[in-house]
Amino acid sequence: MPARLLSIPTVAAALDVDRRTVYRFIAAGDLPVVDLRTGPGRSRVRVPAASLDEFLSRRAVVMPTTRR
Repeated sequence: MPARLLSIPTVAAALDVDRRTVYRFIAAGDLPVVDLRTGPGRSRVRVPAASLDEFLSRRAVVMPTTRR
C-alpha cells in the first residue's frame, strides 16, 4: 500500500503551528519529506504520515507527577 502523503498546511494544522514552523522542522532535518517535482525550480513537498507519527513520538514528553 502506498504511503499516505500530507500537505504542509495539513501538517501545520495537525501540529497547531504555522506553515513556516513546519518548513523549519523540514530544514533542520527533523521532519522528512517527499519532493514531488512539478517543473524546473519548483518543488511540491509532502510529509509521509508515518514520518509525522515518528516526529511526534520523538518529541513526546512525559510530565513528572508531583507529590502533595
